[in-house]
Amino acid sequence: MQSRHVLLESPALGRRAHVWCFGTFGRPVIVFPSNAGVAHEWQRSGMVDALTPWLNSGRMKLYCPESNISQTFSGEGNLDDRMHRHRIYEQFITETLVPFIREDCHSPRLRMTASGCSMGAMYSALFALKFPELFKSALCLSGRYRGSEMTGGGLYSESLYFNDPLAFVPNLDGAALERVRKHTHLTLVVGRGAFEGRCLPETIELGQWLHKKRVPSHLGVWGTDAKHDYTWWKRQVAHYLPQVAA
Repeated sequence: MQSRHVLLESPALGRRAHVWCFGTFGRPVIVFPSNAGVAHEWQRSGMVDALTPWLNSGRMKLYCPESNISQTFSGEGNLDDRMHRHRIYEQFITETLVPFIREDCHSPRLRMTASGCSMGAMYSALFALKFPELFKSALCLSGRYRGSEMTGGGLYSESLYFNDPLAFVPNLDGAALERVRKHTHLTLVVGRGAFEGRCLPETIELGQWLHKKRVPSHLGVWGTDAKHDYTWWKRQVAHYLPQVAA
């Protein structure tokens, strides 16, 4: 399997950002890391190895960027400042990483799949819902989707609202809703086992809202043995991602 590390110059972030790339051909999948925010997370955890058959056969390519989550949802300080830093990260993805991937794949209009575990699942859902013309699908494993419960201290603001799926999805309507219905599909997966905690009810609630809003989606709730860890995420990603990224 081809693998390489690149440093992309990001005008939005004001620095170079780490990205790990795996595979040669196939649908590009942008992998958002969890709370650690490091680009090599899926490589170190065995997630890339779990996808080796599909990477080697040219079914998909993985692009694994770092994130600035320590400065946003899991950070401290003024909430609007933190959400501003999240918007800067969105710019890095949409204005730097996506064009890089399209050039790398020799396809100027190629659309992406988003995927991630835990906080990476929330990022995947956000990018699919907010940028459906860029992201044709998302695979979200064991995510949290109520942003107001992750920013600490009961803080809230308009800037958080638009980065809080369980706040804005119930109110999606009109042209904004039609964009999502027309262009993207979300697959939400969660287990009933250890450490899934708030991930279970929040995944089910978001899945129900997507169904109610007639947004193309699939909700997969696994059994009581399915834990919030990479042992199970490797099984789930091998089961779902070849379908989601087809």
